[in-house]
Amino acid sequence: MAELIVDILGTGCKKCHQLEANARAALAQLNLTAQVNHITDPLAIADSGVMRTPALRINGQVVSQGSVLDTQEIVAFLPH
Repeated sequence: MAELIVDILGTGCKKCHQLEANARAALAQLNLTAQVNHITDPLAIADSGVMRTPALRINGQVVSQGSVLDTQEIVAFLPH
C-alpha cells in the first residue's frame, strides 16, 4: 500500500489547527500511519486550487474546503 499523505491547507488559524487535530484523531482511530503536512504558504494553497481554508487534502485530492470536519467525517474519507 502506498504511503498515505494528509495535507491541512490553511494559514495557521485556530480552525486550521482544529482540522489537523481531527485528522490526526481519525488516523489514530483507524490505526493508520500517514505523513501529515500543514501547508501555510498562501501561494501553495492557491496553486492547489483551494479557495477557502481550512482545507483537507488526502493523497492529492481535496476533500473539504472552508470547514472544520469532525473526526468521523474525516474517517469516511480515509482508507479502511
